[in-house]
Amino acid sequence: MTTKMKVELGAVQETLLIPLLARAEATRKKSGLLRDPKAVEIVDALDYDFGKWVGIRSLVGASIRARMFDEEVRAFLAEHPSGTVVEIGAGLNTRYERLDNGRARWLELDLPDSMALRRRFFGDTERRTMIAASAFDTDWYARLEALPPPYCFVSEAVIIYFDKARVEALLGRLATRFSGSVLLTDTTSSKMVDDQAKHDAMSKLPKDAWFRWRCDEPKRLERLGMRLERSHTFADAPPSVVAAMPLAYRLVVALAPWILRRMVDGYRINRFRLLG
Repeated sequence: MTTKMKVELGAVQETLLIPLLARAEATRKKSGLLRDPKAVEIVDALDYDFGKWVGIRSLVGASIRARMFDEEVRAFLAEHPSGTVVEIGAGLNTRYERLDNGRARWLELDLPDSMALRRRFFGDTERRTMIAASAFDTDWYARLEALPPPYCFVSEAVIIYFDKARVEALLGRLATRFSGSVLLTDTTSSKMVDDQAKHDAMSKLPKDAWFRWRCDEPKRLERLGMRLERSHTFADAPPSVVAAMPLAYRLVVALAPWILRRMVDGYRINRFRLLG
C-alpha cells in the first residue's frame, strides 16, 4: 500500500489545492475544459480531505479560469515564442505541461512550503526554473533578468489573497523594473470579498485564507504604471473557452448571458501592459 504525502501548508497556501482538484475533476469527467493527468496523479498522492470541495460549482469556475489564463499565455507565446513566462504563486499549477512550446523559458515562484510540495512532483530543467521566494520580495528579480525577455507575469488566484497596499506596491515595482512586459492577473470586487462566508469553496477554509484585495475597477490600476489592454468575466470568455464549458453554462452564455454576468461580474481576468 502506497503511503500518501502529508500536506503542510500555510492558510493562504492551502488554497492552491482548490484549482488542483478542479483540474483533476475536469480530467476525470472528461469535461473538455482541461486535460490534466498530472493533477489527477497529484490529488491521488496527497493525504488531504478533498471531499469538502468535491462537486461544488466553484470547481467548474476554477477550470474555466485556468482555460482563460491559458488563452492569454498562449497568445503571449504566439507573439514571443522565446520569451519568459513567470508564474507568481505557482502552487501545483501545470501550465508548463499544458502550454510549453519547446522554446520559452518558465520561472515558477512560490513560498517555501508550497515550493517544497511542488518539488515532490516537478523539477527544474534547462528551460524551467523554480524558486522558493515571496512575490513581494525583490531578490528573485535578478534571476528573472538572466532569462530572455519579454516577460509575461501570471498571477492566477494569488495576489487577490493579500491586502491592497501590498498588492499595489508589488504591481508598481514590477511596472518600474520590467517595463514592456505583460501582466495577467485576476481581480475581485468588494462584494465578492464581502460574500466569502457564502462561497462554496472559501467558506470551508479559515478566514485567514480568504482573499482580501478589493478591486472594483481594474482600469484604476493604470495609475501604477500599467495599461489595461483587456478585461474579461466568465460571461465574455473567448469562444474557445465557451465551447469547452459544460452544457448548462453554454446555454446560459448563449440564451441568458445577463444571468451569468450578474453572477460573475465582480471577478475579472485582466491583461495589463507594464509601462514603468
